[in-house]
Amino acid sequence: METMPSLPDSLARIRDDFLELEQQDRLLLLLEFANDLPELPDRFRDHPDLLERVEECQAPVFIFVEVDDDDTVQMFATAPREAPTTRGFASILVQGLSGLSASEVLAVPDDFPQTIGLSAAVSPLRLRGMTGLLGRAKRQVTAKQAA
Repeated sequence: METMPSLPDSLARIRDDFLELEQQDRLLLLLEFANDLPELPDRFRDHPDLLERVEECQAPVFIFVEVDDDDTVQMFATAPREAPTTRGFASILVQGLSGLSASEVLAVPDDFPQTIGLSAAVSPLRLRGMTGLLGRAKRQVTAKQAA
């Protein structure tokens, strides 16, 4: 039995939800996440310069991570509706990382995207995009902690 890496509850629940499904149903769950990507707060509409482009993604995906005074992380992302896979990945991370402490976010294994059972359903390029999303989020958390 392969041991799963330790994850915060929010990400562990998401991973387990995917792994409980058959392969074709995992794509449907990913589409549900794509439809559930929260809208950006108004403050970003007038300041798109605050958002960082995730170059690893084929679609134009932008993220911003805040670390509050109490060390709580909030992640924001935008991705086009025409890119549901990428939008779904962004939504997984927004929902899974927001509300965690900075140290919990930094402890998320870099290979988390490979653990949710989508490698047979989506291209390696798309999984690299999700890995890039996670890496950039963690880098932003590190930079905010240092500031």
